[in-house]
Amino acid sequence: MSVLRPVPTGNEIKLNAKQFIVSKTDTTGKIVYGNDYFTEISGYKESELVGSPHNILRHPDMPKVIFYLMWEHLKNGRNIMAVVKNLAKNGNHYWVVTDFDIKRDQSGNIRHYLAFRQAAPKHVVSEIEPLYGKLLEIEKEHDMDASLAYLQGFLEENNMNYDQFIEDLAKPKGLAAMFFSKMKKMFA
Repeated sequence: MSVLRPVPTGNEIKLNAKQFIVSKTDTTGKIVYGNDYFTEISGYKESELVGSPHNILRHPDMPKVIFYLMWEHLKNGRNIMAVVKNLAKNGNHYWVVTDFDIKRDQSGNIRHYLAFRQAAPKHVVSEIEPLYGKLLEIEKEHDMDASLAYLQGFLEENNMNYDQFIEDLAKPKGLAAMFFSKMKKMFA
């Protein structure tokens, strides 16, 4: 399926902090399932999403290096949490904190990935947006490798790796963490 990318409107979709967007992809990133909230927020019909690459939702403000890191983690069987700005079919956007669950077959081979998304808190967006802007600017001026080098320097300066940075910034705490954990177990 060939999809025309929507033009970003600059309008943000306000997500319900108590609802989760859930999607399941195969190992190549094609969507094989999305919950009702996923279709509602994305603006795509279920038939448009299933079989499409997950990057159908990629907002042009997102640096490629973040998706590179996500895929490197997932392909190596390691979970990752990320803050992502997605683009809905109508051109509006929404910020989410995404956490993955890697599903394996009985032989230990990766079968698919489950992504659990919840609304990114305002403080998370306000901290991550300037960093993403710098990474994107570097990618446009040079390439993704330069963006990755900058990100690694930023993380080293702060004495942490990417996982620690995102966990400190965006990992749910308290009741939200318990609710999120239960949500993931429902899909296990």
